[in-house]
Amino acid sequence: MHSFSVLLASLLVSPLLANAFGHGNALTPAHKRHRNRAPSTYQKKRASYTLEDMYTGDSFVNDWSFFSEADPTHGTVNYLAKDAAIQAGLAVTNNDGPSTFSVDNSTWLGSGQGRNSVRITSNKQYNGGLFIADFEKMPTGCSTWPAFWLVGPSWPNGGEIDIVEGVNVNTKNQYTLHTGDGCTLDATLRVSTGNVLGSNCVSSNGDNSGCAYTDPSENSYGAGFNDNHGGVYATVWDSEGISMYFFSRCDIPEDIDNETPDPSSWGSPVATFPFTSCTADHFSDMSMVLDTTLCGDWAGGATGSGDCPKSCNEYVMDPTNFATAAWEVNYIAVYQNN
Repeated sequence: MHSFSVLLASLLVSPLLANAFGHGNALTPAHKRHRNRAPSTYQKKRASYTLEDMYTGDSFVNDWSFFSEADPTHGTVNYLAKDAAIQAGLAVTNNDGPSTFSVDNSTWLGSGQGRNSVRITSNKQYNGGLFIADFEKMPTGCSTWPAFWLVGPSWPNGGEIDIVEGVNVNTKNQYTLHTGDGCTLDATLRVSTGNVLGSNCVSSNGDNSGCAYTDPSENSYGAGFNDNHGGVYATVWDSEGISMYFFSRCDIPEDIDNETPDPSSWGSPVATFPFTSCTADHFSDMSMVLDTTLCGDWAGGATGSGDCPKSCNEYVMDPTNFATAAWEVNYIAVYQNN
């Protein structure tokens, strides 16, 4: 999920990822899809993709591992092992609908206690592909720091790709890369709809901001995402680079619904990281991670402004603050280029 320090002083602040265990949101008729999408000059080469892995329902407990160590991003959180998470009702898989991964919303805590939550990691590692994640809802609210991301070994040398990430009551998703030495975002080759936050992807010497974009859509993260029944995040990682797309529920391309994805027909991505100044060898053997931490290096430092209280840790004590702190996951699919 993360790896991060402060990137923006107000709404968006990129987090600090300590190591590989850190990280450093009703369909309309098909003819209405894409109705708000502007014409694009982005032309991605057509590729044929084959479904390799489909994670849904029980596969999230059978094919993913539950992380139960101390949070590397210093959150006020207690990650539960698999059996404990299932028994507590924080990991509920559903083969006929969304699976939920929640933060405890029933237990009053003492000062400084970590609130129970869930962090899962795919057992399988990847060296490229098309990653499509369909979320019905994501955790939101003050103190929350949810993320869906990929991370390699020996962080940051194996790389990190943050696909969904934000904190507190943010309304726009952030897409970020974290790498070892020698990786920068070449903004002159950028063809995307997102706003560039930083071009230095290297995490070193205490600077873990990474290279990042924000999504212009307020439906891409948080309450706006949930109010619109979520949507799909798609990430293409191939020999040319890494490109990320977001589709609100009513704009999901039919080829994604039909399991015949064709990125060349999707228009401009929100975030594009070409393998030019940054090369492909910065990303390898990456596992997918889905988690929700609380406070910590990013969310904790970003409270005290806007609608969130100054003391993040005190906020965590009250369980009624976490009624909306849950992922609802329809599926996560991985395709490979033929």
